[in-house]
Amino acid sequence: MSRPGEFDLIARIRARVSQRKDVILGIGDDAALLKVPAGKLLAVATDTLNSGVHFPVDTAPADIGWKALAVNLSDLAAMGAQPAWCTLSLSLPDSDACWLDGFLDGFLELAKHHDVALVGGDTTRGPLSIGVTVHGFVDPEENLRRNAAKVGDGIWVTGTLGDAAAALVQWKSGHHIDPFLRQRLDRPTPRIEAGLALVGVAHAVIDISDGLLADLGHVCAASAVGAEVDLDAIPSSITLTSMFDAGQRRYLMAGGGDDYELCFTAPPDARLAIAATAERCDVAMTRIGVIVEGERVRAVLEDRSEWTSQHVGYDHFG
Repeated sequence: MSRPGEFDLIARIRARVSQRKDVILGIGDDAALLKVPAGKLLAVATDTLNSGVHFPVDTAPADIGWKALAVNLSDLAAMGAQPAWCTLSLSLPDSDACWLDGFLDGFLELAKHHDVALVGGDTTRGPLSIGVTVHGFVDPEENLRRNAAKVGDGIWVTGTLGDAAAALVQWKSGHHIDPFLRQRLDRPTPRIEAGLALVGVAHAVIDISDGLLADLGHVCAASAVGAEVDLDAIPSSITLTSMFDAGQRRYLMAGGGDDYELCFTAPPDARLAIAATAERCDVAMTRIGVIVEGERVRAVLEDRSEWTSQHVGYDHFG
């Protein structure tokens, strides 16, 4: 049986894609034609996922598809943007239709959940690599950015941290990977609803991809402030708590990354609004620190001594 060619793969993708009314022209031409709503700004984010770097080589195709879109939607969530469209570029070692179908199962499942239309892309032969660009809408006057943190703001996170990094530790060690932790690694939840709801409540927001302290450092650099994080206030899942000791958990939660939760700052009088937002979005929101004057991100223990680690986040070229 012959392998499908490039245009066969594109046709296979196109046959499974549903569209939105604001897609004037989608897959099949040299470019997509899309209608941006009046009075909105277009938010655009892009990420590339490489095999063995962003996901273990044994990851199921459906999980790779889900994660490829999820990490991009997480960027829109951090901007308070409503997702609309995406493009997909695939570098594949060979034209494996079964792998592609599995990939699309996960990718399009998440796209349907957030009403995201796949409107174009590219396929090529090469090492397994996935590039996704997402587009969403934000209000010109009310959107979330990294550069708006203010001294005195509380520092908050959604969900729990460290689970995805813990799964990677288990995978690299060759030991059994806990199913819950593996799910958190393979299928992160982009906090779109929370990001939308935090517009007008939060000051600065970032999604946690490279590690809490590293990503919070980006907020501080953009806002010209410092931060003090209560390390033992960072929320952990029951599974993480049961499988790793306190020292290991601190390392995973503070520097592990890959959880794609939101870290945001908000004024002290926003507690009730944050509690209401958390309940409405059905996601925990936990205060873990405070924005201070200066430029450093300090992680402190219960006795107020500073916690240090050689690893505080992922750097592709570090």
